[in-house]
Amino acid sequence: MADLTIDALKERFTEAIVATRLFRGEITVTLRRDKLVETATELRDDPDWRFNFLSDITCADMLPRKPRFDVVYHLCSVPSGRRLRLKVQVDLDDAVLPTVTGVWPAANWYEREVFDLFGIRFEGHPNLIRILLPEDYDGHPLRRDHPTGKAKIPFGPTSERPPWLT
Repeated sequence: MADLTIDALKERFTEAIVATRLFRGEITVTLRRDKLVETATELRDDPDWRFNFLSDITCADMLPRKPRFDVVYHLCSVPSGRRLRLKVQVDLDDAVLPTVTGVWPAANWYEREVFDLFGIRFEGHPNLIRILLPEDYDGHPLRRDHPTGKAKIPFGPTSERPPWLT
């Protein structure tokens, strides 16, 4: 099994990597958007890497920075116990990434959550609909420019308020 080092990753994924960071022993690799699926597939399939488990996809709104959003893929190699983060940056005017559901099926709900809360679209996703909020909810509440304290979000499948809130 190959060592998981920044140099090894840079050598293997030269065209895909925009930046790397080592912090507290964990590597984060920032990728070009158009190389995400190809790099993810190779990291999963290659016997030297075997990142066969996607533990989460997260997003951070870095407003006022451009590009505004960091979409972060948290990977784990079950056989070796190694961890790796992949990051792709997108801006509000082009907040679209390719889906990785074909690489890791678990990405399905993670991508829906990021879409629901941040408005990042995942091209090719099999069912990109809201997962936490009602379909008619206006906006994406984890964006830094989303108004706070004004929206009343219904609990459950109907718009009726639960009896304990009346």
